[in-house]
This record gives sequence, C-alpha cells and structure tokens, in this order.
Amino acid sequence: MIIKKFVGKNEEEATAAARKALGEKAVVMNVRDLRRKGLVGFFMKPQVEVTAAIEEMTDTVVANDNPPDIPSSLKGVQNMREQRTVQKNPEEDRENPDEKDESVIEEKLESLHSLIEQQMKQKMETAGETPEIEHGEEKKENDEVERFLTLICDTLEDNEVSGKYARSLAEEVEKLKKPGISIDFMLSSIYQKLVLKFGETRTIEKTGDGPEVVFFIGPTGVGKTTTIAKIASKFCVSDRAKVALLTTDTYRVKAAEQLRTYADILNVPFRIIYELDDLDNALDEFEDFDYILVDTAGHSPKNDEQIESQKQFVEMAMEDFNVQVYLVLSVTTKYRDLINIVDKYSYANQYRLIFTKLDETTALGNMLNLRLYTGADVSYITNGQDVPDDISEFNAQKIVRSLLETKS
Repeated sequence: MIIKKFVGKNEEEATAAARKALGEKAVVMNVRDLRRKGLVGFFMKPQVEVTAAIEEMTDTVVANDNPPDIPSSLKGVQNMREQRTVQKNPEEDRENPDEKDESVIEEKLESLHSLIEQQMKQKMETAGETPEIEHGEEKKENDEVERFLTLICDTLEDNEVSGKYARSLAEEVEKLKKPGISIDFMLSSIYQKLVLKFGETRTIEKTGDGPEVVFFIGPTGVGKTTTIAKIASKFCVSDRAKVALLTTDTYRVKAAEQLRTYADILNVPFRIIYELDDLDNALDEFEDFDYILVDTAGHSPKNDEQIESQKQFVEMAMEDFNVQVYLVLSVTTKYRDLINIVDKYSYANQYRLIFTKLDETTALGNMLNLRLYTGADVSYITNGQDVPDDISEFNAQKIVRSLLETKS
C-alpha cells in the first residue's frame, strides 16, 4: 500500500497531482485546509492537502519498518509500539477540526488495546503459562497477532460487519506478518484497508449539458422524500442551482403533499408523474434546469409489478437525459433484508448508495456490507429528520473509526 500527501491551491489541483503520481485508481483518504497561523498566514493564500492511497500488496511494502500513516484517532495503541519513534507534524495537531470527536474515538480504541492485554493475560494465567520461559519470542509474537486479529474480527462483527468480510480482512492483514511487526502497524493497515474498501465518495454532480435527472429509489419507510428535500435545499440555497421536484409516488397522498410543501418553501416547481407521458412532458418542460430530482414510490422488494413500472420511468429518462440513480437504504435494516432489497433493484445499473437513520443505531457495519456486496459508491448519509441540516457527504474515515470502536 502506498500512501502520500499532495498539496495544491484547491482540492481539485491536489487530487489531480495525487492521481498523476499514483494513477487513476488512487483513493482520496483525507482532505484538509492548510493555512499558517498568525499575521504571515493572513497574507498567504490557503492551500489544500490531500492524502491519497493506492493498494500495493508487495513484499516491498511488507518489508518497510515504518508503518503507514495512521490518523491521530487511532494512536490509542501508542504504548504497543515496538521501539519506534514517530515524528508528528505540529501544524497538523493544531489545525485538527475534529479534535473533540477524535479524542472520544481515541479513548474507545484505547479500550481495544486494553482488552487485548487483558485477554492475553487471562489466557496465560488460566493455562499457567509463562511466555518468557516456555515460549520463544517468535511464538509469543504469533500468539499476540492471533489474539489481536481475533479481537478485530469480534469488534467488526459486534458492529454488524458480516463475518465473511471481517475474516477476509483479517486474512489480508495476516499476510503482512513478519518477525518484529507491531500491533500498531497492523491496526493502521486495517484502518487504511477499510477506508480503501469504501472507495471514493461520489455525490450528485453535473456531468454535461442539460439537466441531471436524479432518481431516488428504495423501499418504504427509509426517508427518501426527506432526503430529497435536504439535497434540494443545498442545491437551491448554497449552489443557486435551478431545481425541479417530481414524484412518481401516486400511492401515498401524504408523500406527494410533503414534497409539494418542500417545493413551495424552496420556491421550485413540482409535478406529480402518473405515467410515462407525464414524465416525458416534465423533462421537456425543465430541460434548461440544472437538476430534476425524482421521488419514487417505496415498494416492497416482493412487489415485482411496481418495481418494473419504476424501471420504465428510469429507462425512458435515460434515452435523452443524463440520469443518476440513488438507492436509499436504512442502516438499521437487517443485512439479510438489505440483500433482498438490492437484488430487486439491480435493474438500476451503477446506482449509488445513500444510508439513512444513522441516528437510530451505533452499529454501522451494514454500510460496509452493502458497499462490498454491491460495489456501489456510497454518497450521502442522514442522521435525523431536520431539513436541510441532517445530511452530509459520506466520510469513510469517520465510519471506519466507528467500526473499530469496541462496545465495552
């Protein structure tokens, strides 16, 4: 794995530099603003630093005595380092915008280290073992690594990551094992591999001339209409974009009226779509707009007829317009049920994922499960009902830190 930092005048320039150096498959892991403190910094133009990574499972990486960069939130295992000095960037410490959140995360990750030591001690006392006498150093290190990887798997599964994916990750990291390797190195590798597995966040964006027609699909009760209102608010207020709202949900009067109310507040046009001709007329009417956001009926994954009708709307729009499709799912839904849902919506090729109701659970493993099962990019998360506040772009680093938190 190769991890490097690149600086530019803005995020686009820094990202371009990263992909020029690492290739198009490089994944942006972190973005932060750089500005010097004091009077000198006032007169200097701000810059943006991008941390990018690309997977490289080679012996060269394994043989490196220095671990990959590890975020400050994961340094709760600092005292498990094996005689290695880490130089920290003082500017990075002073400019950390998530200091409070990361201090909480650090405390929880410290409990992971404490639990490892406690488990090791209990098992050795139970067996009456004395590692320094009865076992060589290599055996001792192997036992420590095994206990650590087992604990990581247990932690991920406690956060509802599928056991299949947790074990696969542990197997990948175990291949890095070599004499003298530290638990800290392995933890940082796990963190970075998880971030890379989530890939790059891709949100709604203009891809060409004409409007972007954006369909929001998904089962009932996941919050599609409220999510659309939050996104529409950002486009209208922050981006000053021209937005139209449509709904094909003719089954629930309240859903249509709710979206109409949001449209009135935002002062944007609203149309109810009953059949294909209605959609065709609406798309022609708003062809000079920036975004046309389309709410759809929330169907049971067992209702093939309604899903087929929805598919026809999407396919018709694709004939003449740029179309993006977002599958909206609740992170609180059981994994088995989520699999059934995404299989039914497989007609929407290259859809992206939006996860809702993060405020209703502390176990976020389904986000990783669905990302790995579908291969779809994760775009947004919502964590409440307030419009437009309770929505944000997906941040892989924060979710991975949450997945590595112990519940105890």
